[in-house]
Amino acid sequence: MNKPPVAISLSSYGADLVRQRGQGSFIDILAAAGADRIEWREELLTREDPEQLASATRAQGLQSIYSSPMELWLAGQSKPNPELITALQRAQAFGSQWLKVSLGYFTDNNDLQALAQVLRESPVQLLVENDQTLHGGRIEPFQRFFAAVEQHALPISMTFDIGNWHWQDQSASSAARLLGRYVGYVHCKAVSRRADGKLVAIPPAVSDLHLWEQLLRHMAQGVMRAAEYPLQGDDLLLLTRAHVSDLARLGHTRLENAHA
Repeated sequence: MNKPPVAISLSSYGADLVRQRGQGSFIDILAAAGADRIEWREELLTREDPEQLASATRAQGLQSIYSSPMELWLAGQSKPNPELITALQRAQAFGSQWLKVSLGYFTDNNDLQALAQVLRESPVQLLVENDQTLHGGRIEPFQRFFAAVEQHALPISMTFDIGNWHWQDQSASSAARLLGRYVGYVHCKAVSRRADGKLVAIPPAVSDLHLWEQLLRHMAQGVMRAAEYPLQGDDLLLLTRAHVSDLARLGHTRLENAHA
C-alpha cells in the first residue's frame, strides 16, 4: 500500500533553533526520518540560499512546500495581494511545487480573473490556508472562496489546518465536511488552552489522532499531510520518525476496510 506523503513544517522545531541552525540543516533529519516533503518557513529564513536548499532537497529525494505568511486578499482591494508574484517566484527558487498562503479578506468583489492571470505565469500550485484570524479563520469565507475558485476553474487547493479552527471557535468536523473536497494539504496540530487562557499547539494524543482520522474521511485518499506542532527533544531524528509514522498511518484504516 502506498503511504501518503508526509511533510514536516520546520516551525515545529522552534523558531530559535531553526534560525540558529538554518533550515537546510533539517533536510537530512527529515529524509532519514522517512518524511517525503519539507515545508520551508519564510518567516524563519536567515541567510539561506534558495538554490542550494533546492539542490540539497532534491539530492535527498524530498519535495518541498514554501510557506509565506502573506494574505492572498488585502482589505479594501479587489486585486490579489501584489506580493503574490514575489512569493510564487521565491517558492520556485526554493524548488517548491507548492506555495502556502493565508486567505486574507475575501469578498465577492475580489477579482478572480486577475488571480488566474498571476497563476498562469507560474508553475507553482497555490494552497490557501485557514489561519487564526477572524477574517481568515472561519468556514464561511472559505466556502465562498472555493465556490468562486470552482466557477473559474482555478488551480488552487486548500491547506486545511486542523488546529487553527479553534482560534475562532469553529468546528473542525464541520469544516472538514463542508470543505474537505477542496483540500490538498492538511496541517496537523493539537491545541490546548494554557492556564492564562492562551491557545497553543501541542503534539497529538491518541484521541487527537483518532479525530484526525475522522476528518480525513472527508478528503481525498492519501492527501498530503504535515506536522505543525512542537517536535522538541534530545533526539530529533527519533522523534521525527515516530510522528512521520503516525501521520502516514492516518487514513489507512479506510483503505484497509475498502480492501477487506
